Amino acid sequence: MMAFDLIVIGAGPAGLSAATLTANKGAAVALLDEQSHPGGQIYRNVTQSGETRNSVLGDDYTAGRALVEGLGAADVRYIPSATVWSVSNSGHVVFNVEGEAREIEGQFVLLATGALERPVPLPGWTLPGVMTAGAAQILLKTSGMANDRAILAGAGPLLYLLASQMSKAGVPPLAIVETQTWRDYARAQRYLPGALRGYKTLLKGLGLLADLRKAGIRRYTGASKIEILGRDRAEGIRFVAGRSVELESDAVFLHQGVVPNTQLTRALGLAHEWSDTQRCFRPTTDEWGRSSNDKLFVAGDGAGIDGATAAEHAGSLCAAEVLHQLGRLTQSARDAMTRPAHKRLRRERAVRPFLDTLYSVPDAILRPPDSVTVCRCEEVTAGDIRQLARLGCRGPNQTKAFGRCGMGPCQGRYCGSTVTELLAFAHDESPENIGAYRIRMPIKPVTLGEVASLADLPDSRGELPKEEDRLTCQTR
Repeated sequence: MMAFDLIVIGAGPAGLSAATLTANKGAAVALLDEQSHPGGQIYRNVTQSGETRNSVLGDDYTAGRALVEGLGAADVRYIPSATVWSVSNSGHVVFNVEGEAREIEGQFVLLATGALERPVPLPGWTLPGVMTAGAAQILLKTSGMANDRAILAGAGPLLYLLASQMSKAGVPPLAIVETQTWRDYARAQRYLPGALRGYKTLLKGLGLLADLRKAGIRRYTGASKIEILGRDRAEGIRFVAGRSVELESDAVFLHQGVVPNTQLTRALGLAHEWSDTQRCFRPTTDEWGRSSNDKLFVAGDGAGIDGATAAEHAGSLCAAEVLHQLGRLTQSARDAMTRPAHKRLRRERAVRPFLDTLYSVPDAILRPPDSVTVCRCEEVTAGDIRQLARLGCRGPNQTKAFGRCGMGPCQGRYCGSTVTELLAFAHDESPENIGAYRIRMPIKPVTLGEVASLADLPDSRGELPKEEDRLTCQTR
């Protein structure tokens, strides 16, 4: 079995930064990623997009090109289109590539698996034509496609960014329906002085709002009682924003922020903590990204939502500590090298309390009406969860046993946070006391044939896809 000093799972900004820095200091590094090209969700296809698409997606997107090109220049065993389905606490990693399973061993493992969009369970959210804002942005990044006369609904800076990008692509959204209220603005003011340390982020937000005004995009704020209209597919949206409003559209993009992807950290039994401001669980880590297991590190949005720039700095901190543990950096050299990254990371994180409070998730989304589907895999409703709570279920794993919620292919990725919130409210407990789903390996669906094909990784270096190979990579 091939052994590495560091195995990095995820080729977003945190994973790219960590893998490149560690390899450039002489360590043996493997980088596994599900996508066919590096960049993660935020920098998806950044080296394949042309000038026209780059002008639409903006400077923050094209900034990721340097990270991806840095990977190409480093001696990293980069393995694209790799689906990791098992990781052990000792550093044993099993993954699939093109239907065949492979295994490698790492002295240290960095989990840089990023974030998931928070589920937005409201009436009609399962209709065809409804998707997340992140999914709509992926269409822009991969194919340059955007829906005409779409409606963006929810809260968070991504709605402004997506609306601006769609406008530059020539298909501005019909409207943005926002859930934040004047109370959210008032509560966020206490964090504004600290947020000014991250003033560049605030200025970007103001610039996006200016773009929306220039494009003439309608904004509705303080929206409540949101429901998607339609029988067989989305036909529009209805909500209350001072008055009842109905808008017609066959494309509705929902967003209520993102939460850490904790599937692997949960399956590994690592310690987690509850964030009241971000309304989610996140793995417990120290300043270097080290988890409750000294061999396992977590960086980027998978450790807590801080954004792409912060993820890059967090990845470099993990890399420095791994190099120190490997004996390739003294403690004083590590501290000197990472001083700028620590400073930049603090500045990037300074704006988060303000943003998390301003764009807090409404109770109606955290605790939807009884008729709304919560678990799409098993078609379990919010009412079903409340009934299970009345029967005595006090945690998500009990509701899974009694009602199958969370037993589908996604293993609770998209219903877990809602189930925790529903049970917490039903029992008048904190979400931290209620807990989360117990996740088991394999964390992704795997066939018996793939398990039977388990073999060592061929001894050749992974390369970034060449121009003539890109079509093949994109259609795998």
